[in-house]
Amino acid sequence: MNPDAIQPLTPRARARFSSTFWWLGLSLLAVCGAMVPVLALVSQAMQGSEGLWDHLGATVLWTALPDTAILLAGVGLLAGVVGTSAAWLVTAYDFPGRRLLEWALLLPLAMPTYIVAYAYLDILHPIGPVQGAIRWLLGYSSPREFRLPDIRSTVGCIILLGFVLFPYVYIPVRAMFLTQAGNLLEAARTLGVSRRAAFFKVAVPLARPAIAVGVSLALMEALNDIGASEFLGVRTLTVSVYTTWVTKSDLPGAAQIALSMLFIVVALVALERWARRKQRYSVSAQKSRELEPLRLAGLKGWIAFTLGSLPVLIGFVGPASYLVIEAWKRFRFSGLSARFADEALNTIVFAGLATLITLILGLAVAYAMRLAPGRLSLWSYRLSTVGYAAPGTVIAIGVLIALGGFDRFVDQTMRDWFDISTGLVFIGSGAALIYAYSARFLTIAAGGVDAGLSRIPHSFDHASRTLGRSATQTFRQIHLPLSKASLAAAALLIFVDCVKELPATLLLRPLNFETFATHLYGEAARGTYEEASIAALAIVVIGMLPVVLLARIGRRKG
Repeated sequence: MNPDAIQPLTPRARARFSSTFWWLGLSLLAVCGAMVPVLALVSQAMQGSEGLWDHLGATVLWTALPDTAILLAGVGLLAGVVGTSAAWLVTAYDFPGRRLLEWALLLPLAMPTYIVAYAYLDILHPIGPVQGAIRWLLGYSSPREFRLPDIRSTVGCIILLGFVLFPYVYIPVRAMFLTQAGNLLEAARTLGVSRRAAFFKVAVPLARPAIAVGVSLALMEALNDIGASEFLGVRTLTVSVYTTWVTKSDLPGAAQIALSMLFIVVALVALERWARRKQRYSVSAQKSRELEPLRLAGLKGWIAFTLGSLPVLIGFVGPASYLVIEAWKRFRFSGLSARFADEALNTIVFAGLATLITLILGLAVAYAMRLAPGRLSLWSYRLSTVGYAAPGTVIAIGVLIALGGFDRFVDQTMRDWFDISTGLVFIGSGAALIYAYSARFLTIAAGGVDAGLSRIPHSFDHASRTLGRSATQTFRQIHLPLSKASLAAAALLIFVDCVKELPATLLLRPLNFETFATHLYGEAARGTYEEASIAALAIVVIGMLPVVLLARIGRRKG
């Protein structure tokens, strides 16, 4: 090849190459940052004290692992049954209140599991309103004569978590029924199959991929839970990680328990990926046709509405009503305290900073995949999901290990060079908490940005390049204005998840630092749930924002 034939890059080409290179580099940096806590956790667990695995297996894991398995099995079964049945009810039948019920079934998503547990501990207390009303109806005068089974049990925890997490199944299964069930059910009817039989013979097998996706997401949320499990008396792996670190100061032991949780998460992610492949196949194999709902009039219609409302009543209306009543009592008694203002400021500032940082990193990950499609950018995008799949406790322990080691390195270096002790700069300042939020919710930002960018034709990019614009200029002038809605939705989801996040906040918050979630946890630990009712209600109101957004999107799409 003639060297003279090789032409140097023009200034415009060099600028475009440099811009693309920096976007790809920032993407890799973001993904590496998200992976550091997981890698640090694995490293610490593998380097634990000799014989520690045997000790943990004989003490913690012997009880926590079976309890966790039973809890996940029960929650998965209940969430799958309730979510699939609710999706079929509002899709296959038309009855009074169906439109209202379609979006009301999303409301339990606004309820953190720990808030539901705290509320029902008071509602179903032996001297609480529910049991008091039942005793009055049956003619009993005291709890010693009649009382319901204690909700502080594995069964009680399964029921509450199942009725809060079922929307993770309801959403994908309903989407599957809306897009695919029409053709197959029409064929089933021509063969004389009733609608009830078609549900078991046609609809459920058709929805298996969507059910698997939803159940795996619900199980990840159940595994991440710490407040509900702890206060309902279920010693899960998540609770064991927290108690091993906080009460015993045993970081290697906590890391090894967290590693066992990571194995469970890997299995759930594998199930979810497998189900998605099946779902893509089934969607492409059929020409979609919307299912025509069967009209239910009179008593049948009201029975259908009542049955469909039960999950909403248990998962949202009951605990939300309790919070409103208790918050009003607390407000009338003492108003809004200065402590509430401090907690609100801490919650908003830390969630806001984490949202901003996470959104910028997510922009880099998604935009790099658009600029330089290939294995490197694709794997970067896939690895960004690791933090969200892992429970908050696992990420928090990983951040403690990684930043704790970095803090010790900086402190020792400053001592050697300047005879100054810096102490725990990152762990003690709250930077570790923001880092954990960003690592955990990076995939929400990347997915939201990618969803917005995917709607922009690539011809816009080509036209911008012919005009000499760099990748950064193209993003600023074209992609950013056209993706504002997706960016706003992703920012809202990240902010709400940061506000609701309890495990990571408990483990990484600075001293004398309280958010709404940690204040509620502390009051619940003391048995004074009502003291934090205003904070709990604030979390629920904030949590309703993405639910309202999701309902509006669903209505807009028909």
